[in-house]
This record gives sequence, structure tokens and C-alpha cells, in this order.
Amino acid sequence: MAVTGIFWRIGGLAILFLFFHVSNGDVSYSFPEELKRGSVIGNIAKDLGLEANRLSTRKARIDTDGGDKHYCDINLRTGDLTVAERIDREGLCGDKASCVLKQELMLENPLELHRISLHVQDINDNSPQFNKELIHIDIRESAVKGARFPIEEAHDADIGKYSIQTYKLQNNDNFILGVGTNSVELVLNKELDREVLTELDLILTALDGGSPPRSGTALIRVSVLDANDNVPVFSQAIYKASVPENSPQGTVVATVTATDADAGVNGDVTYEFGHMSEEVKSMFTIDHKTGEINLKSTVDFETASSFELRVTAKDGLGLTSYAKVIIDVTDVNDNPPIIYLKSLSNPIPEDVSPGTEVGIINVQDRDSENNRQVRCSIQQNVPFKLVPSIKNYYSLVTTGQLDRELVSDYNITISATDEGSPPLSSSKTVHLSVADVNDNPPAFEEQSYSAYVSENNKPGSTLCSVAARDPDWRQNGTVIYSLLPAEVNGAPVSSYVSVNGDTGVIHAVRSFDYEQFRSFKVHVMARDNGSPPLSSNVTVSVFVSDVNDNSPQILYPAPEGNSFMTELVPKAAHGGSLVSKVIAVDADSGQNAWLSYHIVKSTDPGLFTIGVHSGEIRTQRDVLESDSMKQNLIVSVKDNGQPSLSATCSMYLLISDNLAEVPELKDISYDEKNSKLTSYLIIALVSVSTFFLTFIIIILGVRFCRRRKPRLLFDGAVAIPSAYLPPNYADVDGTGTLRSTYNYDAYLTTGSRTSDFKFVSSYNDNTLPADQTLRKSPSDFADAFGDSDGSPEVGTCHVTTVRSVEPVIYSLSCRSSFY
Repeated sequence: MAVTGIFWRIGGLAILFLFFHVSNGDVSYSFPEELKRGSVIGNIAKDLGLEANRLSTRKARIDTDGGDKHYCDINLRTGDLTVAERIDREGLCGDKASCVLKQELMLENPLELHRISLHVQDINDNSPQFNKELIHIDIRESAVKGARFPIEEAHDADIGKYSIQTYKLQNNDNFILGVGTNSVELVLNKELDREVLTELDLILTALDGGSPPRSGTALIRVSVLDANDNVPVFSQAIYKASVPENSPQGTVVATVTATDADAGVNGDVTYEFGHMSEEVKSMFTIDHKTGEINLKSTVDFETASSFELRVTAKDGLGLTSYAKVIIDVTDVNDNPPIIYLKSLSNPIPEDVSPGTEVGIINVQDRDSENNRQVRCSIQQNVPFKLVPSIKNYYSLVTTGQLDRELVSDYNITISATDEGSPPLSSSKTVHLSVADVNDNPPAFEEQSYSAYVSENNKPGSTLCSVAARDPDWRQNGTVIYSLLPAEVNGAPVSSYVSVNGDTGVIHAVRSFDYEQFRSFKVHVMARDNGSPPLSSNVTVSVFVSDVNDNSPQILYPAPEGNSFMTELVPKAAHGGSLVSKVIAVDADSGQNAWLSYHIVKSTDPGLFTIGVHSGEIRTQRDVLESDSMKQNLIVSVKDNGQPSLSATCSMYLLISDNLAEVPELKDISYDEKNSKLTSYLIIALVSVSTFFLTFIIIILGVRFCRRRKPRLLFDGAVAIPSAYLPPNYADVDGTGTLRSTYNYDAYLTTGSRTSDFKFVSSYNDNTLPADQTLRKSPSDFADAFGDSDGSPEVGTCHVTTVRSVEPVIYSLSCRSSFY
């Protein structure tokens, strides 16, 4: 008699949804297991309302927690969610009623995270299997009708309707099928008689709910024994235990116990595992005598959080019973957090604003509960921080202004610590480079530059060098030099100097003349090659130094070829009296314009001396009667330059107290250039003697013939006309060549017999006293001045020398009155 039974496993059928959306942006899909790679699960872009054409630019990708596999991919062109790996529901979820895979869709710019739940539906891809192909059962002949004999049920990896639904037993006269708690039972339908039948083979078939159904068979061999009418009984049908992960081998997990009411061999119970996977069998062992279950290898909570074991208890004659042991693995904080760098912008411009996102960090911890709660931080003092974003994602953002010139690279160490006891931590170093931006203008090493060059320099000579530094990088830090447009003395500055654009060396374009200008300024610009370029300016002051290239210029006495001038020295002049002054200037400056005066030749070398620095001609001793009336001096004026330059002049002096004694002055001229001085002197002496005698005869004849007004034969005190002054002459650096003031007053009367020539005292103490005069009767002047209209005439002339910072000015003022 065949009895068909139906055994339903704990679980339920899952309703198949093609697209099942949840709140807060999550999406769920249901699909059967074992789809081929590339099969489309759904269009996630459409389901989330995303633009498919932007998936690529937003770097859309499927992400998972930790080391989980990517079971699906996204087509960036169409937005389809496709199968990437073989999905075996039994391998992933075992006999769980619901098999859900968690995947995540991550997008950037802006950062978005969508959870994807993949509900894997079971298909009928596994056949039922018995733990043993041959099931041996010993039954005593004393067993009564209705006695039940449990048989370990078959196992089908599928669930729901695809799991084992029915069992079929081969038709026989003695047994039918019944349903037990954890097993299929053989129900004795007709007593056994060992003398008639000692052994019976039955075929048991397990069928699942597929269409067509899959099946598995086992051979049940029943041996008829003498009476053993009690089976072992477990103390509880289901045992529960827990074990911490990473427990050492040999750790006792649980102990099962079963008793048998029979005595002797019929009451001896032994234990063994029922149907289990080879992986589970490799992790646990059971003591056949005591029922103690021990760890054979360590267990890992992150791999499997619970185990279900089947244990059988058999007495000495083969009667068995079954129990279930559920072992929960408790989590231990044995996994440090893992930091994943999901996205990084590198390098970053130095001008990014604070708060700019430069990277995305994801932190995973495979532990559970508090052990997987993670805190992230940045260890060192850098201008970056972590901002919590979505779930276990963080954004790496800037907190301040970056400056590549100060710090060009950052090594950012990110630390993650969980809240386990003790806590575990890990770190990851992120290298960031700062890209240069042209934000620094060139800076000159000095605020201003000075260049010194001697006049008469060669064109092209180097004046100085300017240098500017730009801390920017490459072309942003390459400096080019140029002159800013300007004028110097009305001409473009480029006609005076030039600058090397690469080196900053400034060259002279022309030769400079100190007497034209002594200094000028140019402005140099330093510009970088950035975009846009930055620049800065600096002033370069060029100073032209003097070179002794100008000879002294004698202003008084006048150079040869001009009007004849002489000086009158009274016979009563004492030693040290001021006789005259040589006045000279030098267009150079400084020591090149320091003049010294020397008498190189004189008629009487011991009579006169000249001030080395003043040019004043004074008597060295009192004038003697024996001294020659005509004194000729040749004065040399030298400057203090290297080499020294000089000029010479002739000074003509007459020693006389009476103008009547003065001969024709033109004969006093002295030709210093004539090498044959003696011959010329002899000729001049004869000529002068002849002329003098003739002149005396003419004068005496005129006196006796008619009375006439005297006429001055003497040219008078020589005034220095303004024509002797250089038009642009100015005192240089406070070094003048005139240092005293002299006033010469000449008083001449035509209405009397005498004339006075008065020497007014100078500012020097050794000048001739003011009361010393030369007197002459009116008749002495008759030949010189001729007749007048009888009106007395008084004339006063003032020769004044004024020293100032402006050009030296000599003035001659005359006052005349007529009666």
C-alpha cells in the first residue's frame, strides 16, 4: 500500500515583482537566479528618474560593501542594470526563505547614493538528495502494527514550491509512509515475521514541486530482528547554542543527549551528524559516545553568523531518532575599518574656494552593531576636513585658501576607528598636489637700484643688473624684463639705456657726458608669462660720475687776443699787499674742479707770490726803488684731476705812483710763446727808447704851445666783462674757484691838476690800505685826455666782484657828474 505525504519546509513563496521601489530613493528588483551574464534586470536610470546620457559624466557605478562581489553592472549608455556574475541563490542564501543582495549605485557631481535590493528568486535547479543512498533499518519482529520508524528526510537546496513536496514509497505489503517531526517515517502496516521474511528492500523517492518535478531516491533495507521495541529519545527536539567567532579549535559548542528505555545493547545510544554540507562538517565534530559537539576549525561571524546541524541517535540494534542543533556565532571586534578612496580630484588648483569637494571616501567595517560604528578624522593640521555625506561616505573638502608657493603637496592621513572594545583603527594616506595659478607678480630683490657710470663710457657697457623673483611655476614664474616708456632730456629713454629681457642686465646705449646731465632715472618692468600676465616696476637711478675731461678756463686776465689789460702797483706797496687776482673756473666737479695757481715765470721771481688756492697775487716783500717798473708774470692754473689739466695766462704789472710816469702800456706785452726771448727784448728795448724820446719831445712841445686838458693814457683798472663767463657755468658740488670779494673804486677828476686812483680795501686783511693814492697834476693828463669844454667832470667807477652759488658776476659801475 502506497501512501503519498506532503512535507512543507518552513518558508513561504515570495511574490515576484519585476520592479519594486522603496522609499528615500532606493530601488528593488526581483529576478530568478542563474540568469546569464549580461541579462537585463531593469532600467535603473528610468526607475530613479536619472538622465541616461549623464550617467557617464557623473561616473555612475555599482558599489558594494567591503569585499562583496559585484553581481550587477550598469550600462552607462542605456541605464540598464545587467547581470555581471553568476547568481546562485542556494550558494548565497542557503535555505533562507528570502534571498536579497544589497548593491549600491553611486553618482558624482553631485554625490548621490542609491541602495539597490536584488531579490533572487529560486528556480528548480536542484534535485532532492538523501544523506545516504542505502538506509539500513533493523526492526524486531515484535513490532506491532502502526509502529513508526523515522528515516532521515531528503535534502533539496531549493526552497518554496521547488523544495521537497512529496515522498513515494515502493509498493509493499508491510510499510506505508508517514510524516514525523524532522523526518519521514515508515509506518508498519503489517507485522513482520522473521521466519517468513528476514530482510526487505524498499525504494523511497523524494519529489519536489517543479514542473516537471525533480526527484531523488534511497534504498531502505529493513532487517527483521528480534524484539527491540524502544527507540532513543532526545532530551529536546531543537538545541540552541552560541560560540564567539575566532574561538580556538576544540571549544565545546553544545552537548546533545538521548536515552533508550531498552536494556543492554538495545539501550546503548551512539551519536553522529545527519545530512550536512561538507563545509559545515569540516568545522564541527561530535563525540559518538557523549554527544559533545566541538569546534574543528575557527568560525568567522562575517562569513557565517549561524549554523544548523542535524544529529542522529542510534541504539545498539539500529533504532534511531533525530534532533536539530542551531549554533549562533557571536561577533567579536576582529575587523578594523577599511578606507576606500572612491574619487579624487588631483591635482587641485591653488585658487579653489574653501569648501570645494576634492575627494570621496568610503569606510567599511565587516563587524556588527557597535563594532562596525566608525569615526573618521584627519590627523595632521592640513586645510582639509571630512564632511559626512551618505551612510558611510565622507566628502574630503578644503577648509582654507591653498597656496602652492607655500605648500605644493599634501599627504593627508585619514584615520578610521570603530567603537568596539577594544577599538580597532586603520589609516590611509591620500596624496594631493596643488596646481599652480599665476597669482604672484614678479618681486624685485631691491626696492630701487642705483647704477654708477663714468662719463665718456663706451656704448654697450654694463651699468647694473636688476633681478626679480616669481615664486609661481613654469611659465607663470618666468620673468621678462623691459623698459617703461619715458624721456630723458627730451629723448626716449631707450636711446640712453637698454635692458636684457632674460637676464635683467642694463646696458648703456650711448656715451654719457657729466657736464650735460649728472643723473637720470629709468623704470624697469618685470613681467611673467602667466595668463593673464602679472608685472611689477622698479626705479633704477643712473648716476654719471665726472671724469677730468675739461681744462681750467681763465676768466681774468682775459686770454690772449682780447683787449690789452694790466695792473698798477704803487711803489709804496708793502709785503703781502694784494696786487691782483687770477680768476679761473673748471666745468668738471669734485676734485677735478679743485684749482691751484702757480707762477711759472716772472720778471722778478722774489717780488710777487700767488695764493695756491685763491689765485691772489701779492707782494712777497716791500717794493723797492730798484725794482723794474714793468713786471710780467706767467701764471699756470691746474686742476686736481688724474691726470691733471692746466691753462696759463700772462699778468702785466706796472710799479708806479704817478700816472705821468707810466709809458705806453702796449709795449709791456709779453710773448711767452717766443722761444727767442732775448732777441725780442733787445728789439723792444730799442723801439721803446726811440718812441719814448720822441714822445717826450712831442709832450714838451705841446705844453709850451698850448694848454690842453690832461688825458689818461692808462687803460685803468681792468674790469672783467661778462663775456668772460661761460654761459652755463655753475658751481659744482660746492667747490668754487672764487672765494673772496673785492671792490675797486677809481676816482678821476678832469678839472684839477691832480688825479687820484684809490684802492679800496678788500675782504682780505693784506689788501693795500684804502688811503694809499697815486697823485698827478692836471697837466700830466693833458696829452692823454685832450681839451674839454671847461666844465669840471668827476667820474666814479666801481669794480665789484660778487661770489655766490650762481655764476660769478663781475660788475663795473661808473658815476659821472659835470659842472
